[in-house]
Amino acid sequence: MKFRFVSAFLLVFTAALAGAASAQGWPTKPIRVINPFPAGGGTDAFARPWAAKLTQSLGQTVLIENQAGAGGTVGATNASKTAPDGYTWFMGAVHHTIAETLYTKLPYNLERDFIPVTVLAYVPNVVVVHPKHPFKSVEELLAYAKANPGKLNYGSAGNGTTHHLSVELFTTMTGAKFTHVPYKGAGPLMQALLGGEVDLAFDGMGTSAMQIKAAKLRPLAVTTKTRSPVIPGVPTMQEVGLQGYEVTTWYALWAINGTSKEIIDRMYAETVKALQLPDIRQIWDSQGATPGGQSPAEFTQFVRSEIVKWGKVVRDAGIKIDL
Repeated sequence: MKFRFVSAFLLVFTAALAGAASAQGWPTKPIRVINPFPAGGGTDAFARPWAAKLTQSLGQTVLIENQAGAGGTVGATNASKTAPDGYTWFMGAVHHTIAETLYTKLPYNLERDFIPVTVLAYVPNVVVVHPKHPFKSVEELLAYAKANPGKLNYGSAGNGTTHHLSVELFTTMTGAKFTHVPYKGAGPLMQALLGGEVDLAFDGMGTSAMQIKAAKLRPLAVTTKTRSPVIPGVPTMQEVGLQGYEVTTWYALWAINGTSKEIIDRMYAETVKALQLPDIRQIWDSQGATPGGQSPAEFTQFVRSEIVKWGKVVRDAGIKIDL
């Protein structure tokens, strides 16, 4: 029995030393970060500036690799199958907490296969319409939608994304009816919206801010509790009468389960430093975003709360998707 105890202790001690050694030498080669959405979307807007800063601080290239498909679940599935050696990471979003309830059979489990590191950015969603429409307020939009059920179509970045469920929550609270047109990411959605293929979207500020400033889209309301400093003249949903309506999009970093704590701690520390840099703050501010940076433990609790929150929205809306 004593021999077994000593052997077990030596195995644990050796593994700990190996983990510490690998962390001390990390990184020795380029780092890949899987972004499960198309290039040009909201995740890219924050992931790429962050990656550029970490490339400088870590001394190795941090490469954002877009692997889009099925509302972000294709990239998540691929990431979950990679080696936990600290050279592959996952840049997911709030969509992945929604997916836990939305899809009948996911090939991965967010809480089992990944380790939360931290949130990069919190971003309000904004109700935007194509300028061809006369709507100047949510009230005008609602009046038309109720008089013409299903005639207006809204675009989303895919089934189960916050773009989609923001509208589902809106219709549940108002009784308005719209036709859903899903796209393969926020980038394609924006192209369709600018081209007039869809009438409106509940889009993330990260992709809509520049188009609003250029008067290519008209904002009607933001979905957070407070107004956005980017468009301070635009009211919140609660200000226009939808008490309790609140949606925030967020983008975050996960490690692959099995990655050593030492490497995760290093990545977390470098990320927090990057989020405090003035030029990063300027980029975040320009898109109405609030920097993240909470600890892995705090982010783990946040992920759990978001799974519970969005699970209720999905069940109340009666949505289920088969992969």
